[in-house]
Amino acid sequence: MRINADFTKRAAVHFDETPWVASPAPGVERKMLDRIGEEVARATTIVRFAPGSAFAPHVHDGGEEFLVLDGVFQDEHGDFPKGSYIRNPPTTSHTPAAAEGAVILVKLHQFDPADRTEVKTRISGNAAQQELFQDSVETVTLQTWAPGQAISLDAAGGVEVFVVHGSFSENDEAFTRWDWLRLPPGCRFEATAGAEGVQVWMKTGHLAQMTA
Repeated sequence: MRINADFTKRAAVHFDETPWVASPAPGVERKMLDRIGEEVARATTIVRFAPGSAFAPHVHDGGEEFLVLDGVFQDEHGDFPKGSYIRNPPTTSHTPAAAEGAVILVKLHQFDPADRTEVKTRISGNAAQQELFQDSVETVTLQTWAPGQAISLDAAGGVEVFVVHGSFSENDEAFTRWDWLRLPPGCRFEATAGAEGVQVWMKTGHLAQMTA
């Protein structure tokens, strides 16, 4: 399966225009943003857990990164409510579940194989920019843009932007809650926040290796 798999091109997915697709686990559905592979894949996905649903125990050979968008995500390591940002590096394992239901943004098989850095943190609702993770390859931030604020960013290593809440426009295209945009390396990200402002999850630098 290949979805938005050409990393030399701009890609955009709008939450309200994308269907939910059933996963192998009963009660767990997905909206696929990008994907290379079948059930084991390099993937960026919005995943919805119905109350009481769960996945079987599994190991993340390529690592897992996720942001809890709604509800409470759970595994044997704890409960992770809305706003939790987690990085489970390669070789880690868990049993995902959601007793009361949850929605997460998750990225799989996108870690350096040697990465062993675990992150468990919460996003802030007030800071203009909160650094969630940074290494020599990528930077992950949570950014809040004021109403009408213009944003200009050199995306030398590519950029992904996911709307947590609010809206922005880019290239005359509007992005609202849980919409996703990816620009390839060498682009410039030019955007304007909507009338109510916007909070976005952003990752930069990580796509250079995909287009080399």
